[in-house]
Amino acid sequence: MKKQLKSKPNEAKRIMELVVKLNQYRHEYYNLTAPSVSDAVYDRLYDELQKLEKKTGIIYSSSPTQTVGYVPVSALEKVRHPILLLSLDKTKQTDELQQMLRKAEALLMLKLDGLTIKLCYEDGELTEASTRGDGDVGELITHNIPAFCNVPVKIPHKGRLVISGEGLIKNHDFEKLKDKAFGIDGKEACNARNLAAGSIRVLNPSICKERCVHFYAFNVVEGMETFGRISDSRGKILQAVRELGFDICPFVFMGKNAAMAEIEAEVQKLKVLAEDMQIPIDGMVLRYDSFSYSKGCGRTGHHYKDSIAFKFEDGLHETVFRSIEWETGRSGEIAPVALFDTVEIDGCSVTRASLHNLSFIKALELHPGCRVLVSKRNMIIPHIEENLDRGRFSSNLIPKKCPCCGKPVRVFSRAGDKGRLIETLHCDNPNCGSRILRKLVHFAGKKAMDISGISEATVACFMEKGFLHDFHDFYHLGRYRNEIVQMEGFGEKSYQKIQESIDRSRNTNFVRYVVAMDIPMIGRTAGRALDNYFNGDLQAFAKAAVDCFDFTCLPDFGEVMSRNIWEWFHNGENLKLWKSLQKELNFVKKVKSIMENRNSTGSNPFAGCTIVATGKLENFTCDGINSRIISLGATAGSSVTRKTDFVICGEKPGSKLTKAKELGIPVLTEQEFLGMISA
Repeated sequence: MKKQLKSKPNEAKRIMELVVKLNQYRHEYYNLTAPSVSDAVYDRLYDELQKLEKKTGIIYSSSPTQTVGYVPVSALEKVRHPILLLSLDKTKQTDELQQMLRKAEALLMLKLDGLTIKLCYEDGELTEASTRGDGDVGELITHNIPAFCNVPVKIPHKGRLVISGEGLIKNHDFEKLKDKAFGIDGKEACNARNLAAGSIRVLNPSICKERCVHFYAFNVVEGMETFGRISDSRGKILQAVRELGFDICPFVFMGKNAAMAEIEAEVQKLKVLAEDMQIPIDGMVLRYDSFSYSKGCGRTGHHYKDSIAFKFEDGLHETVFRSIEWETGRSGEIAPVALFDTVEIDGCSVTRASLHNLSFIKALELHPGCRVLVSKRNMIIPHIEENLDRGRFSSNLIPKKCPCCGKPVRVFSRAGDKGRLIETLHCDNPNCGSRILRKLVHFAGKKAMDISGISEATVACFMEKGFLHDFHDFYHLGRYRNEIVQMEGFGEKSYQKIQESIDRSRNTNFVRYVVAMDIPMIGRTAGRALDNYFNGDLQAFAKAAVDCFDFTCLPDFGEVMSRNIWEWFHNGENLKLWKSLQKELNFVKKVKSIMENRNSTGSNPFAGCTIVATGKLENFTCDGINSRIISLGATAGSSVTRKTDFVICGEKPGSKLTKAKELGIPVLTEQEFLGMISA
């Protein structure tokens, strides 16, 4: 008895700590779309809280096990859900799925990784769309629905119909978008879920339109009575919903008393299907098929009891943190990289992971020798998720001088997305070797001047020899020909390849040149917007920048980006570089202008069309065919929808060809496409 009385206050304190921490993480995830911890860390703390609540009987009203999310905090109008859109109970054990199936047959569905949305239709007209929010109150996003790739705004249906589903960005679309800056602060999206959530809740539909957002229905909230001809089956009603023009969440029927081997096999099949369809998922959902049986299951304040989410194993790996390696980037920001004892993740030996910034390091309370949990986020990027030995922080980990040039460093503080102060370390020396190296590497990169054969190691070697100091020097390496061909690892052939690549890079365009200049936050997307606005005129762009033109009138340009352009062009050295380097180059006339002339003669059949390419093409890479489509005055689509006008089909086309045939969309071979544009 004494033992119980002694431990209970400590357990109650821990419960409250967990509630506060988890609510903060939920706020970051749902409202700010900027989580500071992975799902793995959140789930581990959530499980700990659930166990303590069950053990002690102490449950706070604000506990995340009793509520869903937070009341949204944005400029969007709020809307109340008459029928609550609750969350899901969860498990990581397949035997819990088997226990559910002992009671009734169910649907095994993909657990889509996006933002839950509700669509309301009255007599076939879309009248309202909203986010789930906290399950009781969501945000109106009706204005963005026309910008989705696949949501019908009219359907052949009488009466009221309310459908819930997931808004998401497919994996291949995210790969194209992830290296671009979004929002006025230029922050890059860390995963497809965050980008989808931000895109769906954005105020400007034109921005949402560019993000390739899809919707997949997974439930009928209201209006089931109108499907009277259909049985009590959730699966059959979802199939009827598909007939109304909706894409539905992929699922399979699971019979009552299904064997464990069958459950595991179906989970694997659905995972493969999600991969083939490029749909982001973070698990599976098992939901009873019978609506009437589901109603009898009841609910808690957090979730309905007719379903459960099966979360995939998170892959947390324990290792020992040793030190931090600091790397000075081209902007002067000094990036921290954690070094730890080798740990095997997904068959790879991992010894390093990014630590983001000073604030992140301090929050983890890192010190040499502490035990840390490491994961591979999205199965790609190593990341330190947690410090198991908190309690002290070693300030000796933070250098006082730049690791490259030895000049004193500066701590820069700014307000972060999460309402917290974010500190970063900077080197302000413009002649720092590391900064110059990375600027030169960026200049020669594929997205900038595209000088192939110039690696970071090559640039570093040429800098050490005194061949490279600034951008101009790339175009005068010929003066060092004799020295280069005599260098170890080089020779006449290597030199000739580099020189040929440099000569090819002289023929460039507005976008590549602007990207190569390395104006903060101005990448290819912003470069294309500037190219279109100034019609490829570099002088007009420079004059506008010097005159402090308001660039926020361009799509996706915020105040920070506009100010970055002004400041860059008001630097005398930058302006001198901008003008002098153009003398080394030949600027290709905009393809758009050429095609506009062709359009006027009526010789371009694709102007204004949406074209999707699928499969392996003989004459084009993926980027190449999309660039060719855009040059024709058409839109390069990423998925086949009813708005698609043509599909160009190569070898092994996959599901896009199937979808095109289902929708009756014209399919062209690569040769047919080439024949039509050359006619």
